[in-house]
Amino acid sequence: MSKAVRALEPQELWNNFSNLNEVPRGSKKEEKVIQFMVNFGNKLNLETIVDPVGNVIIKKPATIGMENRKTIVMQSHLDMVHQKNSNTNFDFDTEGIKMKIDGEWVKAEGTTLGADNGLGVAAIMSVLESKTIKHPAIEALFTIDEETGMTGAMGLQAGYLNGEILLNLDTEEDDEIDIGCAGGIDISAQNPYNAVSTPTNSVGFTIAVTGLNGGHSGMDIHKGLGNANKIMNRLLYGSKEFVRVSEINGGSLRNAIPRESFSIVSVKELYKDQFLKVITKVIKDIKAELKTVDPNVEVTITKTDTPKKVMTSISQNTLVKTLYALQNGVYRMSNDMDGLVETSNNIARVIVKDEMITVLCLTRSSVESSKIDLANTLKTTFELSGFKVSLSGSYPGWKPNTNSPILKVLSETYEKLFDSKAHVVACHAGLECGILGTNYPEMDMISFGPTIQGAHSPDERANIKSAQKFWKFLLTILENIPLKK
Repeated sequence: MSKAVRALEPQELWNNFSNLNEVPRGSKKEEKVIQFMVNFGNKLNLETIVDPVGNVIIKKPATIGMENRKTIVMQSHLDMVHQKNSNTNFDFDTEGIKMKIDGEWVKAEGTTLGADNGLGVAAIMSVLESKTIKHPAIEALFTIDEETGMTGAMGLQAGYLNGEILLNLDTEEDDEIDIGCAGGIDISAQNPYNAVSTPTNSVGFTIAVTGLNGGHSGMDIHKGLGNANKIMNRLLYGSKEFVRVSEINGGSLRNAIPRESFSIVSVKELYKDQFLKVITKVIKDIKAELKTVDPNVEVTITKTDTPKKVMTSISQNTLVKTLYALQNGVYRMSNDMDGLVETSNNIARVIVKDEMITVLCLTRSSVESSKIDLANTLKTTFELSGFKVSLSGSYPGWKPNTNSPILKVLSETYEKLFDSKAHVVACHAGLECGILGTNYPEMDMISFGPTIQGAHSPDERANIKSAQKFWKFLLTILENIPLKK
């Protein structure tokens, strides 16, 4: 089906996206895609630079007649989120993404698509290789590791770029122009637990939470989607009189709402029927609550080998109470922009194994003080239960500038092209603009992109008509970049 994707319009965009998707490009594993971009720049005989952290910069002179316009930086990130359905056999380290057309959308076969931010990368590639598109001098900035640490943006040093305007192509609604975003901080908590031999006359069960939609832990955090880690904990808490936990493996990446969680537990043979009755009631309640947003959620309980070791009652009690107490989802809405989530937390990963509990969260906020407030709330909750907590990977948000000159250009261009006004917004996601602005404070920044839904999950899909709209918008913007002062 990838051939069918290549035939879509605009072909240059979809061809470059298809080429990019043939290259493994997971966060912190960008070696192949960095080389791919270097080869691309060199093939075009354009100045191509790899900075010390791995960002690729490709510079292209202005087309004839555009030399008097401001130099622009076109920026997207090379890495993609790796998520797949549990029944999908796929190796992200060696295989290219398998794409298909599904009605009005391009999707992948059981994995994330990589349109976040692959379509932005592909758009920049298409401009770089074009001999007909009118544009000012371009500095194409392809950053690494946006999804798991913002390493590329944080590591970009001053002096590599001369552009006055930055076009970030990482927004996921084609009728939006983004002028602000949330910052983030990673919260990691660990607590050793005591394991004891499983009580005699016990049977083993595997509890599996699957079928959740998941999604972007920033952009989708307000939608009331099910969090597999919170659901699993609710199941364990509801049946705590009968259950002894051996292992838990829930969630995956910090920036993805957890879709799946698995636990191995033991139950006294004597109480097996009572356990099944109680947990079935909890399952029914959960399905009823989530039927609108997560209609495909499944909770299965299957007999398995009885585990040899389980948590002590005290350790287990501490675990389930702590997870119950942790803030998950929206913490605070913005007072300044209607409908904008200001501060949130995603309980992304829960691991119980080998006498160690590990919980990983990502806290986001467009207000630095609120971000730290929630981080401290989570930290103290953990510490009250004896966890050791570390806060790391903090990055700033991007403060909106409603007086931005490039905002005026984009707003007017959008209205002329599409006979309607674009929504000027800030988003609850981690765009790189705020970080890049620390070393390039005078750069005027804006973000836009095609419509992408389900990012950070195997349900990720890119709208075909929207990609056409985005391409038309981008080319018109390039023709209307302001004159140098």
